[in-house]
Amino acid sequence: MGTQTVTTFEDKKQRQKFLKSLLNDIRSFEYMLDNDWYEKGVTRFGAELEMVVVDNNTLKPKNIGPQVIKKMKSPNWLETELAQFNLEFNLTPRVLTGNHFSLMEKEIQTYLKTLDKTLSSFDSTYILTGILPTIQKFNLDLINLTPRERYYALMDSIKQLNLGKDFELKIFGIDELFVRHDSPLIEAANTSFQVHLQVEPANFVQNYNIAQAVAAPVISLAANSPIVFGKRLWHESRIALFEQALDTRSTHEHMREQSTRVSFGKDWINDSILDIYKDDISRFKVLLSSLSDSDSWKKVQQGKVPKLDALLIHNSTVYRWNRPQFGISDNGQPHLRIENRVMPAGPTVPDQMANAAFWLGVVRGMADHYGDIRKHLEFSALRDNFGRAARFGIEADFTWTKGKRIHVTDLLKKELIPLAEQGLKACKVKSSDISRYMGILKERVKKKTNGACWILDSYSNLLKNKVSKDETLTVLTHAIMKNQKTNKPIHQWKKASLVDLSEYKPLDLKVSEFMQTDLLTVERDDVLELVGQIMDWRKVRYLPVEDAEGNLEGLVTARRLTRHLLKVVGMSDQKTYTVEDIMIDEPVVIEPEKGIMEAMKLMRLNNLGALPVVKNKVLVGMITESDFLDISSSLLERLHLKRKKNK
Repeated sequence: MGTQTVTTFEDKKQRQKFLKSLLNDIRSFEYMLDNDWYEKGVTRFGAELEMVVVDNNTLKPKNIGPQVIKKMKSPNWLETELAQFNLEFNLTPRVLTGNHFSLMEKEIQTYLKTLDKTLSSFDSTYILTGILPTIQKFNLDLINLTPRERYYALMDSIKQLNLGKDFELKIFGIDELFVRHDSPLIEAANTSFQVHLQVEPANFVQNYNIAQAVAAPVISLAANSPIVFGKRLWHESRIALFEQALDTRSTHEHMREQSTRVSFGKDWINDSILDIYKDDISRFKVLLSSLSDSDSWKKVQQGKVPKLDALLIHNSTVYRWNRPQFGISDNGQPHLRIENRVMPAGPTVPDQMANAAFWLGVVRGMADHYGDIRKHLEFSALRDNFGRAARFGIEADFTWTKGKRIHVTDLLKKELIPLAEQGLKACKVKSSDISRYMGILKERVKKKTNGACWILDSYSNLLKNKVSKDETLTVLTHAIMKNQKTNKPIHQWKKASLVDLSEYKPLDLKVSEFMQTDLLTVERDDVLELVGQIMDWRKVRYLPVEDAEGNLEGLVTARRLTRHLLKVVGMSDQKTYTVEDIMIDEPVVIEPEKGIMEAMKLMRLNNLGALPVVKNKVLVGMITESDFLDISSSLLERLHLKRKKNK
């Protein structure tokens, strides 16, 4: 949870003042390091759990986060997130020993039950997942931003840094996603389980480098985000989506390197946590300013521990996947933490706790086993492993110690899970907790599955039914929600099927959720012979006509083509006829933000078999009568099954 008392810069003087405060904070931080102010002798862990709030009927995001918190009278464990459909739990920091993993699991379950009671009064519920299958691009428009000054300031600053240009996503997987968005709020599609490990200053370099080394195996185990806007992409698409959503770099003719604010890092750290802070201050412009006038260096000279507001604000706008954190313990002493940001939310609370226990245990276990990991692994291999894990999840191959290639499941089974068990034992974690959570991971590895595999397998299974994409994604989301509340780990879940959702309600759909986007088009100068062949080859009756920029210019129908052929049959002239000769010049169109009922009304009143979808004159999709037939047949089939079941 970031500092909320922030603002954008009003003028140069405010920016200069903040920069001085930031440098003061670094000076104070370094002084406290050199003079042994930081807490030692205790290892704690904590976590933040993000989730999506969805409507009970549509299973789509519901913008009620602020209202829910207000109705619950703002409990200290519940916080808003960027989008109004997201909420976050701030969990109790715990000593890394005993049965504190199972206690944290119990704490999460208690909070979820309390939250769900309030959500039910809004006809809503929560879902724990890295990226909600039913989320759509329009859910990420700025109108859905949570109304807090910090969030407005952050969005404005990133937008300015991007020079007002759109943000682009280009992700390749089974499918491909090419899309532009006018707001960095697209990052709100991600929901995570962020785990913190308190580290002593003397051990920070060793532990941080090890956290970097194991980031890829953690992603492989935990991957749970393979679908974005109905496209099957990376097994952990959060990684690509977050990096690209906040990528403000521009292309240049020259081969100049530029850094992105969301990154894995460029190299090992060698001296202290300050390596990271100093690098981030050197590379990245300050985006936000503090409203506080606190002088950290003055406080240090008085023997008091400062909050380091400027440093915390800047750190909150640089998104390393393993992020350094400064905090102050309840005893008043400052402490250091590593925040692991690679783990997605879900699929279940036990799965999440198993992921957390693995990461915390393996960092300790590898420190005891390897010592300085820099002597055993090349950093370039880590960066490659990180990308492979995000793309392929539990199916990835890695480069490990001594340059050997190894499949992630072999690495986990033979080395990393045993090291995690040893690390947890060294921390005196209860054997029952170790057995429970490592047992979940061993079964996951044995079956070579995780949340991403289950989602992809279920999605393929649902597609066989030839129902609309929206219905497929809705059924998938409902199956996640239903399985989630059983608390059965992901390796025990059965594939989703249509029977997982007893009733499908498509009447509130937007056109953008319903339209076809894989379009065949022609140009006005194309010969009619080509049009006829395309219609025959692809079994289509409607072809939009677009120009080189993608603007809609007309529509060709099979009926118009047939009439033309009947008219010219037997004629002896050798004239070449083109699309322009028969197309509808100004077809009836609809915008993607309109509702499905309005689309039906337009088609019925105008006796249309096809309705092009246009945004600012650009063709973005198409709705045909067969699409409505698919929905109708699906609804009738569900009604038949429901009646049959009730007999």
